[in-house]
Amino acid sequence: MSIASKSSIPVILLFGPTGVGKTELIEELFDSRYEIINTDSQQVYRHLDIGTAKAPAQLRNKIKHHLIDIVDPSEGYDVGRFVRDADTVLREIDSRGHVTVLCGGTSFYFLHFLYGLPQVPEVPPDIRGNITLRLRREGRQALRRELEQVDPPSAARIHPHDTQRLLRALEVFHGTGRRISDFPVPTQTRGEYRFLNIGLNRDRTELYRRIDSRVESMWEQGLLAEIKNLLAMGYHEEDPGLRGIGYREFFLMRRAGEFIYPQIREEIKKNSRRYAKRQLSFFRRIPEVRWFHPDQKTEVKNLIDRFLSSRL
Repeated sequence: MSIASKSSIPVILLFGPTGVGKTELIEELFDSRYEIINTDSQQVYRHLDIGTAKAPAQLRNKIKHHLIDIVDPSEGYDVGRFVRDADTVLREIDSRGHVTVLCGGTSFYFLHFLYGLPQVPEVPPDIRGNITLRLRREGRQALRRELEQVDPPSAARIHPHDTQRLLRALEVFHGTGRRISDFPVPTQTRGEYRFLNIGLNRDRTELYRRIDSRVESMWEQGLLAEIKNLLAMGYHEEDPGLRGIGYREFFLMRRAGEFIYPQIREEIKKNSRRYAKRQLSFFRRIPEVRWFHPDQKTEVKNLIDRFLSSRL
């Protein structure tokens, strides 16, 4: 339940599964009076353009986008940093008299921006660095087995490929002596903002067809060359930026050090479809969502207009 008043800063949350058509909707509905805060955990990374489906430069020139290309692929970027960065940017946008739209598909980021972060004590940097070093030396599975022993609830909740949350849970345990699942999550949405939560979805067959088509398009745009360029720059398969879908498959499907291209492409499609299903399950935890098909542009625009006129 929200405690926000109409004097709070209006914020539009626009989310949906990968490939649903969020970028196309932004292009058609919004103008320079709006500014976008990227809410995709992979698009924060520099040099990862094709595999993360970043908004084209033409759209980013028309409508200002924030929190894109802000860290190197070797750097960690977690939900706590996202919430703090988004708060800073949002206040700047509001000072210009513009409207903020959080747009993306990282459901964990949306949920914690809505409710705020658990009050976890600061973890010393040396502990964080040690956990990251162990990831490189021992591998993700070894760290996951440790988490299953010290914090079973978090291990059950964190997806096997979500390395960032795995590292966070371990660093909190080693830094505080307590499980991250012991720290309560706020139950009220943040009062300094007034939220409009818009979800986009399509029929599953239609969505999966779009996902498959997008992967084919990424391949044609040069995803393989992007991967090779990242490796030539010295980045490693265990770097945070290369653990996302569209990148990790290249390292999971190698034979004698060589990439197996057809299988990689199909694996990216399969993992993207599975991810879309998980996204939708998580988005249903967000309160008061108005769901639309992306083609319902008029209905979405009318809803936004009423919201900004303080009639919602």
